[in-house]
Amino acid sequence: MEGGTTFHFVTKGPRVALELAREAANGKDVRIGGGAATIRQYLRERLIDELHVAIAPVMLGAGERLFDGINLPDLGYTCTQHVASQRATHIVLTRTKPNVA
Repeated sequence: MEGGTTFHFVTKGPRVALELAREAANGKDVRIGGGAATIRQYLRERLIDELHVAIAPVMLGAGERLFDGINLPDLGYTCTQHVASQRATHIVLTRTKPNVA
């Protein structure tokens, strides 16, 4: 698929996947896609520098809890930006403590 997006599936964990993505990005930003479980893995490892969460006021059911079992302040994350509108609230979490793991 010339000029399109290429997906590679890595089963060796988030650190290896991120390392491969950084190599492929050749100095550009890397974005992580996935569900709540994927994001939690990267947060626990302190591998996310900045996380943008958009919260819409729509009731969808129980769903999966994005921050379940995660203590963001202990991991070095703080809310660095929040903007509310009628349709969504946008929150940016930034890792402010160095990754020592």
